[in-house]
Amino acid sequence: MNEFASGQAMCDLRDRGSLSGRKVLVMGLGRFGGGVDAARYAVQAGAKVIVTDKAKEDQLRDSLNQLSDLSSVEYHLGGHDSQDFAAADVVIANPAIPPDNEFLQIARRHGRQVTSQIGLFFQSCPARIIGITGANGKSTTTSLTAYMLEHARPVGCVSRTVQPSHAAEEGALCAPYGKVWLSGNIGDRPLLTVLDQVRPDDLVVLEISSFQVEQLVEVRKAPRVSLLTNLTPNHLDRYGTFEAYCAAKEGLFSLQTLDENGPTVSIFNAEDPIACSWFAKYGSQRGRICLKFSADDVGGEIKAQYTLPGRANLSNLAAAMTIAKCFGVSDQSIRFCLSGFRALPHRLELVAEGNGVCWYNDSKATTPEGTMVALSAFDCPKVLIAGGYDKHTPFRELGEKIACGTKAVILIGQTAPMIADAVRAAPRGGETAEIRLAGSLAEAVQLAGRLAAAGDVVLLSPACASYDMFENYQQRGRLFGELARRFVAGP
Repeated sequence: MNEFASGQAMCDLRDRGSLSGRKVLVMGLGRFGGGVDAARYAVQAGAKVIVTDKAKEDQLRDSLNQLSDLSSVEYHLGGHDSQDFAAADVVIANPAIPPDNEFLQIARRHGRQVTSQIGLFFQSCPARIIGITGANGKSTTTSLTAYMLEHARPVGCVSRTVQPSHAAEEGALCAPYGKVWLSGNIGDRPLLTVLDQVRPDDLVVLEISSFQVEQLVEVRKAPRVSLLTNLTPNHLDRYGTFEAYCAAKEGLFSLQTLDENGPTVSIFNAEDPIACSWFAKYGSQRGRICLKFSADDVGGEIKAQYTLPGRANLSNLAAAMTIAKCFGVSDQSIRFCLSGFRALPHRLELVAEGNGVCWYNDSKATTPEGTMVALSAFDCPKVLIAGGYDKHTPFRELGEKIACGTKAVILIGQTAPMIADAVRAAPRGGETAEIRLAGSLAEAVQLAGRLAAAGDVVLLSPACASYDMFENYQQRGRLFGELARRFVAGP
């Protein structure tokens, strides 16, 4: 008998105390702590918590160690049991779990509540939320936005971004704000660990993945301010088509509420065709302010203070500036604070330099488009290291970019043969990149070091996820930095 049949009311998850005494099932602890804060949140609420994961204990050691102080948690590892999902009052699903997962369907058929880390956060967060999504650039844009809001706080509340007809609505955004929180798919503060500290006048800046947008559908929530950096094919191993991937991202805008609680702001990239179509689609809705940004919006004085290379990073800057101006931040304040911003780890991060060669770690580039953006950031000869886990994305355009835009490419991982074929198939308009295959990242670094000459750049920008050879892109990037510094230092 399910909860509806028994006449029990579903608990209101906006109140953490309502979890007290409830059976809460955390689905997907994850090797990188994805379910750690959800489990801790539920325990602190007084729930009876079970954590279930398909992985075995030895594969989850780091995450389990983070919960070692919680003796009340019960673990069902090495597989899922349908009875757990039928019996739980609430299921908190990891973002990696697709919404149509068979075990989540079991929970729903039994009338159980299915939610997520981000769903719980949105239901309980008292502050204004700024959400940033996209295929590429969202981490840098999110960090830049939080940095500007924190370090270039407005003197007044006048924004030049919003049209005068929206002045009254925009006043709610320009109200003074307290602490700025950075979280979501970025940063070292998982969502639920900061929830108790967030105050109503604070701002929360979140990087939100397509997986997390899907989870917001469960709770019918979206940020008051949402921004799309761009859209290119990604996660086709999960979505099947680019159209389905775009539809998942669009939820961040279609779920935005248009009500009397203040203006809803939707921000789109003027240089992205799908973003422009969404601007046209949502721009006429009453109660919604739609804005566009472009790399060309960045003035010369601000550009001079910005250290991140390439037009794509100027687009990220323009996106962050558009949000900051909505909250009253001025161009002058941005210019004064911007020189203190540094590239994020694993995103065009300079990790070594020697013998006239600069080594850049762009391990976060897990799509072909991300790698093409990285290649465009440098005008000098480039030795590229690419390849990794196969997400079923096409490599034709990347092959053309590598063939005509690099000195050499060294390929690793599952996708190495596919990328090599794409480079060989590229139209020949002159000299083409030298292609090498390597059995490991260490071998790739040695090859790159021997091929690079003074004035060249060695760039790790894989165009693929890391899961075939590494735990995550961070581990891949850290190892690359260590290997690069070791090579530069010499024997």
